[in-house]
Amino acid sequence: MEIEIINLWLAIAIFSIMAVLTNISRGRITFDPVRTKSLPPIVNGITLIGLLPTVLTKGIQATIHNLYTKYGSVFTINFFGSKITFLIGPEVSAHFFQGPESKISQGNFYEFTVPMFGQEVGFGVDTATRSEQSRFYIDALKPSKLRSHVKHMLQEVEEYFAKWGQYGIVDLKYELDNVLMLISGRCLLGKEIREKMIDEFYTLFHEVENGLNLVSLLFPYIPIPANRRRDNARIKLKEVLSETVRSRRSFGQVEEDALQKLIDSRYKDGRSTTEAEVTGLIIALIFVGKHTSSHTSVWTGACLLNNAKYLEAVIKEQKKIIAKFGDEIDYNVLLDMNILHGCIKEALRMHPTTPILVRKTHGNFTLRTKEGNEYTIPAGHTLVSPTILNNNIPYIYKDPEVYDPERFGPGREEDKVGGKFSYTSFSGGRHACPGEAYSYMQIKIISSHLLRNLELRLQSPFPKVERGKLALEPQGKVMVSYERRKLLVPS
Repeated sequence: MEIEIINLWLAIAIFSIMAVLTNISRGRITFDPVRTKSLPPIVNGITLIGLLPTVLTKGIQATIHNLYTKYGSVFTINFFGSKITFLIGPEVSAHFFQGPESKISQGNFYEFTVPMFGQEVGFGVDTATRSEQSRFYIDALKPSKLRSHVKHMLQEVEEYFAKWGQYGIVDLKYELDNVLMLISGRCLLGKEIREKMIDEFYTLFHEVENGLNLVSLLFPYIPIPANRRRDNARIKLKEVLSETVRSRRSFGQVEEDALQKLIDSRYKDGRSTTEAEVTGLIIALIFVGKHTSSHTSVWTGACLLNNAKYLEAVIKEQKKIIAKFGDEIDYNVLLDMNILHGCIKEALRMHPTTPILVRKTHGNFTLRTKEGNEYTIPAGHTLVSPTILNNNIPYIYKDPEVYDPERFGPGREEDKVGGKFSYTSFSGGRHACPGEAYSYMQIKIISSHLLRNLELRLQSPFPKVERGKLALEPQGKVMVSYERRKLLVPS
């Protein structure tokens, strides 16, 4: 499970550059670039200072791109004892994504998630236990289990948008966030919470969600107001969820939802998951599933409404699907929405929910760049794979700044040009996101319903990226006008 940490690195960069300035004044920094035969090129103090205006004015993506242009696909930044090595491009990413846990791990970079989800799960437990808990997620979200969720997702979507008038103007961010929370409530949490206390859960969950800020990333336990609200909300969420878990176990109640799958999960030694583990696991699952899908669905909508060619293409695809399957949507119908799938995937390429992935090395390894250079990466280095840049490499993605869903279609398949790690918006390898299929499924259901029943127009300018947030979410409101109409299929 990957969490967005772009601002963490921005903060470290600024802090480190200030440290560079201090040490220069004390005569402790040398200015010559350091290169050896086997180690990657090292970014020196003068370069770091020179990057400060770019970091502050253009953001981290432009900063990393400048370093990539100057130093190549592998380079190391020395943050005064902490070596951070960037790996850019699929050719140098294999060990990052599929190296054994003993050699490369997620380290303690995600310590800030512990007060969000609890000490009993994720990065609050040892590696072996965390690995087994990841298996629980994979089992709960595999395609055979997802089929049963389609009807519930459809019901939530249809009931939510039925409350809209004949026409109007709405904030797409607000509306999609709401409907995705309702979907999570029904498919992940279950009907008890969805029917009786979804509003209370939504409010508490937002307090946990809002606790993810720059300060809490760096100091997850510092008692600032946001962290105190986060902690109090998690305690109350735990109480609500524990009551449901206890009730199901006491009365032998079984439901078709992710919560039930986590309740029924067992570790390899045969023991069942505890109430605390189940509550922590489901809060984390909702955070990743709802939080990331919310951003992706808004970007997808904005991109389509800003591009008449692909908006027409997805509407035409919906007409063909209606002609083939009728008005009913099931799991197999969703799999047939290939053009819509490509449009979502392209929005994710341009606006990945996890801009930067991080690992810690525990043993030396050697890699070869596209240009044929070989570098040894020593144990103890922090490795960074910048999805935000990898998704925009020109020799893989033609005109990467252009929204072009056809790049994934037959005959092009640009996401496979550099091998299996050419596209890593859902991470990859041993830590690939188990919720990828679930995310596509709920976004397709929402998008297809809107396309079939509403004529939509983007009223506000195409959104910019919100630089002050922890994810690449759209800035401000995304205002969209709608008017009801039924998508007609030619006879």
